[in-house]
Amino acid sequence: MRKGKTVEYARWAPIYERIAREFGFDLAREREAAEELRRLLPTPARTRALERLRLRLEGRDAVVVGRAPGGGPPPVWRLPASDPRPAVLAADGATVACLSANLVPDVITTDLDGPVESEVTAHHRGSFVVVHAHSDNRPALATWVPEFSKELAGSWAGPPDAELINVGGFTDGDRAAYLAEDRGARRILLWAFDFDRVREEGSAQKARKRAKLAWAARALEELARASSTPILLWRRDGTLVPYDEGRSAKSTR
Repeated sequence: MRKGKTVEYARWAPIYERIAREFGFDLAREREAAEELRRLLPTPARTRALERLRLRLEGRDAVVVGRAPGGGPPPVWRLPASDPRPAVLAADGATVACLSANLVPDVITTDLDGPVESEVTAHHRGSFVVVHAHSDNRPALATWVPEFSKELAGSWAGPPDAELINVGGFTDGDRAAYLAEDRGARRILLWAFDFDRVREEGSAQKARKRAKLAWAARALEELARASSTPILLWRRDGTLVPYDEGRSAKSTR
């Protein structure tokens, strides 16, 4: 799969088209949000994003931290000592769990719908933040993007270009896994991923969230099937299970 972003997008685009149809995403509004993000990003953030991210991820184990209820921070100290040390990628609100253990993520992927204050804190402590634009988050972009003044990049769901990236993925968590794979991670360890339990209240919100998580699971299945990079579920008991063999709600708890 790691053959360059043009091939990557060509493979991912048909999957995203199905997602957009299911959820009623408006491509015109997606483009408007992308242009808003482009305007808000400082020049350095619109330059060489993938090269800068490769420097953080290539040749390292990538621990991608999700927001499964009760997941908590990843116990990276349990992993065998390695050089270089593992890279930690936090999916949006998972940044809170990381910081609670004094673990500053190397990379944060976010569409700014979680506790963004924690992401700003982590950013000023060294996290590279990848902000994702979509049809519903233009107000959040205007509020928060100016708060990120250090290592930063933008992404969106359409064709990638020199200023906004897209290497695949739908939700913050699976986008982080796609990014780690694309940027040369040695292995990808998925911590606190749960495709069944949700935090939302109300039946409609829960149903929509579960539908999104189902697509996130499929996206990771596609990545595991297409890539030679090992993609593993890291269970609470410390075991590592190949994603395409062990994925289930129970295996991520």
